[in-house]
Amino acid sequence: MTSIVAVGAGRMGRGIAQVFAYAGNAVTLIDLKDRKPAGHARLFDDALLEIRGNLAFLADEGVFDAGLIDGIMARITTAGPDRAAQSLAAAHVVFEGVPEVLEVKRRALQLVSARAPATAIIASTTSTIQVDQLAGFVERPQRFLNAHWLNPAYLVPLVEVSAGKDTDDTVTDSMVALLESVGKVPVHCAASPGFIVPRIQALAMNEAARMVEEGVASAEDIDKAVRYGFGFRYAAMGLLEFVDWGGGDILYYASRYLARELESDRFAPPEIVTRNMETGATGLATGHGFYDFTAIDISGYRRATLARLIAQARHLGVLRGPGGSGTGMDGE
Repeated sequence: MTSIVAVGAGRMGRGIAQVFAYAGNAVTLIDLKDRKPAGHARLFDDALLEIRGNLAFLADEGVFDAGLIDGIMARITTAGPDRAAQSLAAAHVVFEGVPEVLEVKRRALQLVSARAPATAIIASTTSTIQVDQLAGFVERPQRFLNAHWLNPAYLVPLVEVSAGKDTDDTVTDSMVALLESVGKVPVHCAASPGFIVPRIQALAMNEAARMVEEGVASAEDIDKAVRYGFGFRYAAMGLLEFVDWGGGDILYYASRYLARELESDRFAPPEIVTRNMETGATGLATGHGFYDFTAIDISGYRRATLARLIAQARHLGVLRGPGGSGTGMDGE
């Protein structure tokens, strides 16, 4: 069992506390904000009530037995500023999740690094501030890194792990192993603004809003297109995997067409797409693209990928049987 401390009792801290308590770990949810005792009590009551409600929802959906909820909740304790030092002194891993204000994070990280054991891993859950900018607030920055969770933290599997220039490799490896042990899917990301998902989704969401603004389609139809087309495919294949699946040449020509017709460089292909096109590394058909397909069973890979798409269709209730009725072999 690992002793986890979540600093910040907002949405992210509550989600992290739930994840680790659910997995069997002792968790302390800390609020460092200067409040009256009654204010801390209300905050923690709200936090624990929300976590219990989330667990009840999961149990109602058949994820686990509701009889286990009390045991999970018993693993979560709370602490205000008066008991923060004591809780931090026993921590193995600390997740900082205070508001995205540099001064607020400075104060929190300085306190955490001063009170937590020298061997404790400290991670910020920031979605905007780069790791090396925060590392200066931490004593022994080799034990510090960013671990960006996505809301709702108790449901979304992904955590983006971003090590700083001083982060020890063993700390990164330990964080990845810890996240995997509680069912998360960590990915490595260089210290870059926007990490991976926020950077991609900012482009996609802005483009969707722009299409509404231009009268291309309604918000409802755009979202339907995302759920049943865009998201449908990318839940089974990643973006770059899909480029290789369909062919990088298709992306190359489509990008040039959109850039010309919409008169915007935002659609122009990046240099790597152009270079892959010029060298013939266009994906599955040539054996090379963003991925190397030369050592895999192409037929098996295609079948496995299409099987994931079939599973998606079943999940969405759009897999129809012959004649247009039912949902194939497993439906009515």
